[in-house]
Amino acid sequence: MTKKILVLGGNGFIGSNLCAYLAERGEQVYSFDMTRPQRTKRGITYLEGDFFDDYTLAQVVRDKDVIYHAICTLNPGNSNEKYIMGYERDFVQTVKLCSYIKDMNSRLIFLSSGGTVYGNQNTLPIRETAVPVPINHYGNLKLCIENTIRTFNFQMKKSMLVARISNPYGPGQDYQKGVGFIDAAIKRAIRGEVVQIWGDGSVIRDYIYITDVCRMLYALIDYQGEDEVFNLSSNTGTSQNGVIDAIRELEPGVETTYFPARNVDARKIILDNARILALTGEKLVTLEEGIGNYYRYIRSSMEEGE
Repeated sequence: MTKKILVLGGNGFIGSNLCAYLAERGEQVYSFDMTRPQRTKRGITYLEGDFFDDYTLAQVVRDKDVIYHAICTLNPGNSNEKYIMGYERDFVQTVKLCSYIKDMNSRLIFLSSGGTVYGNQNTLPIRETAVPVPINHYGNLKLCIENTIRTFNFQMKKSMLVARISNPYGPGQDYQKGVGFIDAAIKRAIRGEVVQIWGDGSVIRDYIYITDVCRMLYALIDYQGEDEVFNLSSNTGTSQNGVIDAIRELEPGVETTYFPARNVDARKIILDNARILALTGEKLVTLEEGIGNYYRYIRSSMEEGE
């Protein structure tokens, strides 16, 4: 049965890919963001408005079967400077969002950050049952929202879900917005620019291709079990230097420069994905395949002058 699905933050990297994925599967998709994108896609209804306007938010969530919450005004790099804005705006407005839908027969799926919520953990890969210890305000903001969702689930007998996404990459990403090492490395390599690395390149992340993220998010719509939190990840760790090595297979001349490590970056993040794979059960895109796919996509886009 076709569902009415709302994506809050539909213009963003994950949001836009998710909207397209849902539309391709015949769902009734509503993309909500501050503006209408320059390029629209068939099968998606575009809604313009301010997430932080109470009346607008209350109206836009009405009569929706599924709501994906993909809006955040912070990123890991700037959160230690702009954290007040995150707590005053993102956190408070998400509490209001939960209150608006607490009496509705709808499912909320919150896009959290598996790359920052857990912080530095000793046991890898990290399971959903690990105690989160975020080391930056971006991760802590996400955790605060997660805990609010858990409270609503318990008090209101709701079934809101949390998707802890590791480090997604692929078409539509823009590293200039504060995240996306693979995106930055590929684009800089193609343009003949030096790739900037904070630290010695040994920082390990769990990179996952955006199509796999969308497939996992879609699988959560009909989930009826007891779990509230799901890691959306590849279950494989790769260092930044390892990413550069993979890109050098495509662009042999890529150059790097290293800067002092940042205190907002966890040393090593690898997330256990057994819980979500029990719902999807499909083979994931490998890092080599994903980098190759994305490299060709960017090459093609540049040749077309996009």
